[in-house]
Amino acid sequence: MTRVAITGIGCVTPIGTGVDELDAGIVRRVSAVRTITRFDPTPFRSKIAGEIPDFRPADHLSKRSLKRMDRFSQLGVSAARLALEDAGIDPSSADRDRFGVMMGSALGGIAFGEEQVGQFRDGGLRQVQAHLALSVFGGAVSCNVAIEWGLTGPNATNAMSCASGAVAIGDGLRAIRDGQADIMLAGGAEAPLAPLCYASFTVIRAMSTRNEDPATASRPFDKDRDGFVMGEGAAVLVLERFERAVARGARIYAELVGYGLTNDGYHMTAPKPDGREAARAMALALADAKVARTEVDYINAHGSSTPLNDSTETAAIKQVLGDHAYRVTVSGTKGYYGHALGASGAIEAAICASALDRQALPPSLNLQVPDDRCDLQYLTNGNGPVRTTHVLSNSFGFGGVNAALVLRAV
Repeated sequence: MTRVAITGIGCVTPIGTGVDELDAGIVRRVSAVRTITRFDPTPFRSKIAGEIPDFRPADHLSKRSLKRMDRFSQLGVSAARLALEDAGIDPSSADRDRFGVMMGSALGGIAFGEEQVGQFRDGGLRQVQAHLALSVFGGAVSCNVAIEWGLTGPNATNAMSCASGAVAIGDGLRAIRDGQADIMLAGGAEAPLAPLCYASFTVIRAMSTRNEDPATASRPFDKDRDGFVMGEGAAVLVLERFERAVARGARIYAELVGYGLTNDGYHMTAPKPDGREAARAMALALADAKVARTEVDYINAHGSSTPLNDSTETAAIKQVLGDHAYRVTVSGTKGYYGHALGASGAIEAAICASALDRQALPPSLNLQVPDDRCDLQYLTNGNGPVRTTHVLSNSFGFGGVNAALVLRAV
């Protein structure tokens, strides 16, 4: 089977831009969740989010590119540029027919569409941006990445809710394995911090209301968790045929070796109580990777900090790993940056790849008193296995989507 290397990491997140800042943000162990400043959150039960404090798209994009992209695409294309720079790849010197893009996003450019509705209402048609129709559809981000560098290989953006970024990375893995590409840019982008988008999640009471202490609001596996914290961001990985990466002397963060995808077929917001399909996604990823359950050293959990998800994920991990579940190190990293919906799986895959390269696992934040139903070996102090070889990264989404990735140290 064709092997696939991760040779570049690009990210724009609330805790840092670029892989070095992302790593530094994890090392600081400080949450970036704050009271919302992007709009007035007063009308809402939840008033907090993981905002990117200092993103300057002009640092990464030309004036011409900026004019045709909304924030969602700007985040995605900027992360792709950072990933290419990190990998040391100049697309103009590659076979661009064999260079593709897979991206994921839960909401695409809907926040920009929301803004433009206000412009239209207040000022009429003349106030509507000309690139509105070209920005709101989810596929805008992967197409904009392709246009930026003239990439003519496989290209798609999926919209599988909060599993989208992981699904995109899995699709990138398959594109290389199937012989369709030698290099894939794969990841996710999300820019959901607009009043109506935000309100749609408060209406269903999915988000934390720990407004008085935002930094402790996202608390995966903690007994007092009360919902997820919305965030924004993007992450893109450079996936490369392993032999090609070795031949050019590339730095290889990790090897991407497995992918599993299932659906609960049960409910739009609640996970299936028995966790069977989440467990099956993990089992499929391990089988795809040819990794035994006893070889898993660390799990980067979806860990959304919602009452149902965290306990169900714990049960699913036990189903797939059996007794070994109690020997595996587990953490959830959304406490650092919030839940960037479709970008979260990509951000977490980036964290996993860098963790394998550095042999330093990311601890959970805000886990003070574990839920009785969450009784695994959760990492809270930065001490993990002496040697981490195999990592499982989980991403679950509305609609019952379950995606799992397996990464291996090199």
